[in-house]
This record gives sequence, C-alpha cells and structure tokens, in this order.
Amino acid sequence: MASIKVRDREPIERAISRFKRKVEKEGIKKDAKKHTFYLKPGDKKRLKRRMAEKKRRKALRRARR
Repeated sequence: MASIKVRDREPIERAISRFKRKVEKEGIKKDAKKHTFYLKPGDKKRLKRRMAEKKRRKALRRARR
C-alpha cells in the first residue's frame, strides 16, 4: 500500500501529486485494472503474446531512429 507523509507547510496539491507518482511507480493502478475482470488462461496467454509482439515492434521503431 502506497503511503506518504505530508511534510510541514507542504501544499496539499504537491502531496497528492507525490502520492500519485508513488502509486504509479508501484503499479497499483495497473494491478487493479488487471483484476477488474476474469480472463481465461488461454486468453491471458494470447494477450501476453500480443503485448510482447507490440513491445518488440515498438523497440524496432525506436532502434530505427
């Protein structure tokens, strides 16, 4: 669980943005999104394969630049 301590005389907006960064870094939002619905094992495998292919193509595009 992500938690932060609000510093003395720190604006609440800055503390909220620190909290958001920490939540994003720990992957809490991604994990919650992943558990919003059930995926059958075969679908999960297909999705994983598709995401790996997408990541590979993206790396190739970046390498060409």
